[in-house]
Amino acid sequence: MELLQKNRCFDGEQRIYRFNSQTLKGDSRFAVYLSPQALEGEACPALFYLAGLTCTEETFAIKAHAQGMAAQLGLILIMPDTSPRGDYVAQGDHWDIGQGAGFYINATQAPWAEHYQMESFIVDELYELVLQQFPVQQNRVGIFGHSMGGHGALTLAFKYPDKFKSVSAFAPICAPTQCPWGEKAFSTYLGNDQALWAQHDAVALVGEKGALFNEILIDQGLDDQFYSQLNPALFQQVCVQVGQTLTLREHAGYDHGYYFIQSFMDDHLQFHAVQLES
Repeated sequence: MELLQKNRCFDGEQRIYRFNSQTLKGDSRFAVYLSPQALEGEACPALFYLAGLTCTEETFAIKAHAQGMAAQLGLILIMPDTSPRGDYVAQGDHWDIGQGAGFYINATQAPWAEHYQMESFIVDELYELVLQQFPVQQNRVGIFGHSMGGHGALTLAFKYPDKFKSVSAFAPICAPTQCPWGEKAFSTYLGNDQALWAQHDAVALVGEKGALFNEILIDQGLDDQFYSQLNPALFQQVCVQVGQTLTLREHAGYDHGYYFIQSFMDDHLQFHAVQLES
């Protein structure tokens, strides 16, 4: 693991690392924010943040304005890239497929399957690397994300509740099997097996697995230009059906971007701090 960059930030450090991923079969980068407490060696809770389409490991670190509150709460923030990268990695012909658009699933179809194993990368390889390299409290790890990454956070939390003890999302793709983004990605990466698609659909997973978390927090802008792709009402409906406590906050005037995320970031970090403490 190679340290590429570090910057002092709210008395902690924002870092970028590169390492050779066995899962993705090539170099991968991820960012880490170490709170002042973590820099001093204190074991701290950690949050994985999964970014949306076209983003990199730097997007959240630069745009979300999360480090100040993370420093106050003593959180470690883990920010992976959104896909495998490199000249040897398959690339799509549009911005919502290929590099920058891994959807946090394990592809089964050629040519994607060779490198696009983002689910295993997050929950196995990167998760273990983070626990080995940083002072993370192993029983206090949460996950959150935005858009495609919100889909990833919700699905991975419900598939791996032994690893993630809290979950929240900004404008997540709640039902990818029922929207153009998800249908395009899943048919490309997974083929036409609808049963396999359902294993990566948050609405389907909650319906199957029931209530697993004390609470889930979702923020959604009502002026979101992609609102028709996101289906928060379907997620709310299935949570009611299975008794999963959900706080869904819809905000007039807010769109899909990082100004929206900045506006409610402190709430999400505080939410996770409480959930991980309980």
